[in-house]
Amino acid sequence: MARTRLAALTAAAAVTVTALTGCGAADMTRQASPYADAKGARTVTLSVQSWVGAQANVAVAQYLLEHELGYRVDTVQIDEVPAWDALSQGRVDAILEDWGHPDQEKRYVDDKATIKPGGELGVTGHIGWFVPTYFAEQHPDVTDWKNLNKYANDFRTAESGGKGQLMDGSPSYVTNDKALVKNLGLDYQVVFAGSEAAQITQIKQFAKEKKPFLSYWYKPQWLFEKVPMTEVKLPEHQEGCDTDTEKVACAYPHTPLRKFLNARFADGGGDAAAFLKKFRWTTDMQNDVSLMIADQKLAPQEAAARWVKENEATWRTWLPS
Repeated sequence: MARTRLAALTAAAAVTVTALTGCGAADMTRQASPYADAKGARTVTLSVQSWVGAQANVAVAQYLLEHELGYRVDTVQIDEVPAWDALSQGRVDAILEDWGHPDQEKRYVDDKATIKPGGELGVTGHIGWFVPTYFAEQHPDVTDWKNLNKYANDFRTAESGGKGQLMDGSPSYVTNDKALVKNLGLDYQVVFAGSEAAQITQIKQFAKEKKPFLSYWYKPQWLFEKVPMTEVKLPEHQEGCDTDTEKVACAYPHTPLRKFLNARFADGGGDAAAFLKKFRWTTDMQNDVSLMIADQKLAPQEAAARWVKENEATWRTWLPS
């Protein structure tokens, strides 16, 4: 499944010294890093996805690669699917958070062998539909998808054309939501906020005013700490139920998030490749860094430095022996 089907964390520009607060992901597949695929050089190029959890991964990996292993690190922001092309071509060396792209994996890992798995990240991702907990407590039956049409009028907005609004984030995310609305016979309209950051802003505004909303959202995500949300139960996910994206009528799966490396880098990337293969942390750890970046507005490297200082016992195990 793709991150959103991705399954789906805060959009922003590439993780550099500039603060990443989350905006829509740009398609920068033609932007090649000067460090990517540089034979023998102690340089690494990391793909930065447009949600804050992925940015947190990159921020910590970049900090440790630079300060502990002596590498120069470049980052390039690329949308989910184009990132696989860039990785295959050596324009980036690694993707640190993939939510599941079986078609791309078959093409580049199985068939072309230009990409190699880099192991699990240690975080399990899940996409779903969520309502604010304050509304679910008032209307407990809203958490069953079969009752959503009963509440369509509550979720209606000026943008939803007389139907209930199902709010999505960036149009670049691969989601099943339009098909789900159609195939489940729901009186709803999918409305894109434009980016994860815009979606977060809208959710916060709804919550401030205690208004009801129905939103595509995902875990892990730091926003749950600020706006408690309750998941709506969709038809249970079964293996293969989402293979045909036009006919899908089931919930999103729970997806162990994985890392992928350019094949040449995986085999010849030295300490950097070894480190990235060992990089594995928990949902809580990722959320800690994400919260610093997106909510406390720390620059990614400042957030990474703070986390590294407080978690040496964890990251020491990632360093090559």
